[in-house]
Amino acid sequence: MSIQRKHFHTLAEYFALEKVGDARYEYWNGEIVCMNGGSEAHGRISGNVFGSLYSQLKGRSCTAFTSEIPIKTPKLPPYRYPDASVACGKAVFEKMEGIGVLTNPVLIVEILSEHTEKADRGVKFEAYKTLESFREYMLVAQNEPHLTHFIKQENGEWKRFDTADLNGTLKLETIDCSLALADVYEDVTFE
Repeated sequence: MSIQRKHFHTLAEYFALEKVGDARYEYWNGEIVCMNGGSEAHGRISGNVFGSLYSQLKGRSCTAFTSEIPIKTPKLPPYRYPDASVACGKAVFEKMEGIGVLTNPVLIVEILSEHTEKADRGVKFEAYKTLESFREYMLVAQNEPHLTHFIKQENGEWKRFDTADLNGTLKLETIDCSLALADVYEDVTFE
């Protein structure tokens, strides 16, 4: 019986893949992971969150971005693709191998799945925390109505809030917006 070893991909191989085609990939210490192909619930939730943020921020000094915009993560190079993000003031982008990467998000949203939850709550969150501008993190469950919201405190600690009330509303302090859970989960059917 032989052991199958995974191929270690270089950053050069990763960037070459990122530049061809429309799929989005993340680089995880030599492993390349495709970020496309979420569930129907994931797609609806992602659209609902982005749509709500976009409409509330229209005409203001903050901009909402979809999952197409990567965020630089110096601690976990080169960058991650969150499900949504917001930058305030001038959105600052850095070119990495020709790819525009957001460097100053204040809010990052991840929609949890069975395959991503551990990383979203762990290594990704830790990588995002190294960004000076980052102030709020929202994790959205897709198998039940549940939001986990982290807010960076003045002392640098992160305070956690959870809500699972479909009649409830989550206040996003940094961008002065709110998300009603009923809107986040609109048209989502739970098993």
